[in-house]
Amino acid sequence: MIREPLIFEISDLGKKGYAVPELDVPAGAEALAGLPIREGIPGFPQVSEVEVVRHFTRLSQQNYCVDLGLYPLGSCTMKYNPKVNEKIAGLPGFAEAHPLAPVETIQGNLEILYRMERLLCEITGFDAVTLQPSAGAQGELTGIMLARACHESRGNPRKIVLIPDSAHGTNPSSAHLSGYEVREIKSNAAGRIDLGSLQQAMTDEVAALMVTNPNTLGVFESDICKIADIVHGKGGLLYMDGANMNALAGIARPGDFGVDVLHLNLHKTFATPHGGGGPGSGPVAVKKILEPFLPLPVVVPKGSAYSLDFDRPRSIGRVRSFYGNFLVVLKAMAYILSLGPRGMREVAEIAILNANYIRKGLEGVYDLPYDSASMHEAVFSDKIQKDAYGVTNLDIAKRLIDHGFHPPTMSFPLIVPGALMIEPTETESRRDLDLFIEAMKTIAREAAENPALLKAAPHQTYVRRLDETAAARNPVVTWEGGQDR
Repeated sequence: MIREPLIFEISDLGKKGYAVPELDVPAGAEALAGLPIREGIPGFPQVSEVEVVRHFTRLSQQNYCVDLGLYPLGSCTMKYNPKVNEKIAGLPGFAEAHPLAPVETIQGNLEILYRMERLLCEITGFDAVTLQPSAGAQGELTGIMLARACHESRGNPRKIVLIPDSAHGTNPSSAHLSGYEVREIKSNAAGRIDLGSLQQAMTDEVAALMVTNPNTLGVFESDICKIADIVHGKGGLLYMDGANMNALAGIARPGDFGVDVLHLNLHKTFATPHGGGGPGSGPVAVKKILEPFLPLPVVVPKGSAYSLDFDRPRSIGRVRSFYGNFLVVLKAMAYILSLGPRGMREVAEIAILNANYIRKGLEGVYDLPYDSASMHEAVFSDKIQKDAYGVTNLDIAKRLIDHGFHPPTMSFPLIVPGALMIEPTETESRRDLDLFIEAMKTIAREAAENPALLKAAPHQTYVRRLDETAAARNPVVTWEGGQDR
């Protein structure tokens, strides 16, 4: 494979990709006098237009993306995004709407926000929704802030938040940022919350339990109603991390389980693009008891029009600017409306079917540490390959790149040593699932026959196996005068 050079390496003095005419008006030197005007940028690459285009096109062809193939990142729901969603979000009335525009000029946009809140209430079984949070982690934080505000209104914010060891890793951070001490609840042999441990830990000092359901093992917390009773019995609130809602949407509603507050990931469950730093959207759904504390402003209908309500004295205030990532909300709404209730249920059913198809295809080939039924994802480990051949999950993941697939999530959840966490999502065909399963089986055979092959993988990429420790300690961050710095 030919290495694509850095753009600095193809630079030649005097090259440029543009031409402009001479000024036919005075340059205005007097108006610019005294300003720090840069004459040039030392070391800046000088290349032609065709070199720029070809360089970045070749680089783009080395990027793996969901439009090219399966992206089996467990608990991240990296799925194909229908292009019609992007088309709708690109309409001028949506894409060009200014966030400071007068309310009377954006009535259609406010109606979309209000209708989306109602749709999410129906899907989740809650009474009210805020669309303001920018992503799942901010939705988590908002949810716990709402719980704290509710407890404070009763005269006692409490001190502790309980979090299962099978929860998402950002949950403890959200609790700490809200001023709580975190205590862990262990899972039982089935990969679910141990009710005895929960019963013992649940005291009058506990503000909330944060439960991910289905959890990061891909297991549904079948005792969720009992869990809710235990938490509510001590006056606590039940928060649910809804990042894995794609296994439930259209089938079951968390609000019917006894959950008090839930965050969603529109940029995961509801088809909008995920990854690359954003944009995201992490709406929070609440029961009536928490509605007075929702962030400002709240979209409210007034006759045939819509307005923004800022007069909510018990609100926790804003959690971000304006009204959330509007275009992400819009794309998710287009997705929901295009599917309808039956289609939404079918999405969840296929997500579960695809995960179990991969699970059955790889059972016995890779270790399956928990034997409970899988929902949207299956969690394997490297135990078979590591114990017999010294091959780790990192080696397996790197070799998978050579077979044309993005690796799954590795080493998470933490309760599974050497984890390989696979979520195919509902958008993958049986053909693509079969190709992935066969690649994983081939890698298992390679581990037995030639472990060194995996230890040196990947073999077909521009960048080979990195010394990750050295890279972290000695990063190359600039290029100047032909020298790495």
